[in-house]
Order: sequence, then C-alpha cells, then structure tokens
Amino acid sequence: MSKTKPKKAKQTMDEKLNTLRAGVLGSNDGILTVVGVLFSVAAATSNQFTIFIAGLSDLLACAFSMAGGEYASVSTQKDTEKAVVEKERRLLKTNYADEVAAVKRHYMTMGVTEKTALAIADDLLAKKPLETMISIKYDMQLGHYMNPWDAAFSSLFSASAGGVFPLVAMTFLPDAMKWPGTILAVSLSVALTGYLSAVLGKGNVKTAVIRNVIVGIITMFIHYYIGTLF
Repeated sequence: MSKTKPKKAKQTMDEKLNTLRAGVLGSNDGILTVVGVLFSVAAATSNQFTIFIAGLSDLLACAFSMAGGEYASVSTQKDTEKAVVEKERRLLKTNYADEVAAVKRHYMTMGVTEKTALAIADDLLAKKPLETMISIKYDMQLGHYMNPWDAAFSSLFSASAGGVFPLVAMTFLPDAMKWPGTILAVSLSVALTGYLSAVLGKGNVKTAVIRNVIVGIITMFIHYYIGTLF
C-alpha cells in the first residue's frame, strides 16, 4: 500500500510578508547599487562594453550578496524561534503553575474576569499546552518558522530584476536618451519599491515614495560625480 505524503502546512501571513519584504528590499538594493556603478563607469568612459560588464557584474554580486544576507538573517531568526519553543516546552514541565498564570493574565488584560480567565487557561493548557504558550507569549504559531530559503530566493530574484532596469536603460537606449532614460527608469523603480515597502509596513505611502526617489537621485548624482573625477 502506497503512503500518502503529508500535506505541507500553509504559510502564515507573517511568513508571506517576510518573503515579500525580502523581495522589496532586494529590488531596491539591486536598483541603487547597479545604477551607482553604471553612473560612475559611464561618466568615466563611453565604452559600451565596459559599462555593460561593470553593471552586469555588480548586478550579480548584489543579487548573491542580498540572498546570502537574507539567508543568514532569517536562519538566525528561525533558530531563535525554535529555541523559544524548546524553552516553553521545558517550562510546561518545570513551571506549569507560572504558565497557567501567564495565560490567565493574558485573558484578564482583555477584560475577562479572573475566574473565567483561569478556566480558559486550564482548558487551553489541557488541550494544546505548547501551542497556547507560544501563541500567547510570542505571537507565533507552533510549527511555523520563517523560511530562510524563501527569503534568499526572493531577494536573489528581486535584486536581479531590480538591477535590470538601469542596466538595460544605460546600455541599450540610444545615446540621446541614455542618461534621461536611465534616470527616469531608476526614479520610477525606486518609487514603486517605496510604495510597496510602505504598504507592507503600513507606513505613509507618500513619504516612502518621496524618500526613495530622493535617495535614488542622490545616489545617481554622487556616483556620476565620482566617475567624472577619473
């Protein structure tokens, strides 16, 4: 008899948002690092092959650097989450009364009477003790950990995709459109990443967009100036 594979647990909203966050940050870094190199090199030389190779090399370096950083960061977070679960597993065995008190306090802060809160705590800890403690103390779901591979691949792809915009504009647009086209491509791209970051972080969209565009313009200006020195 063939065994059916267990279904993979669906990602929580936090897991999905973490992957999207890595993607947005990766895209923004890809855009700015690549355009920085492109402007420096293009201001120093008109050789299209040199400009393209410099931009492409930086795009790949940025993409893999962002992916590696996300993998290391989220792996550390995952290890911390697992350590927290093991800590609560031990506390349920050694300090059960304190765990009951913690659940009771949680529900009392929500306006539940002490007697009812104690009854809820006893019931929850009798049925799903570890799940209850992880949820109440750390706002986590047992068995759901941040996936470092999801964050790494999201960052790798988005950083590559983000860097493509200035690279294509600078190397393939006609000479008359090269500089204004690249500036426009970068400005629109960072405006989009600013918008997405504000939506994901529930921040002020207008402020995030304006901030990103200003940072993009400053980045282009500084690197262009550096290129003119050589």
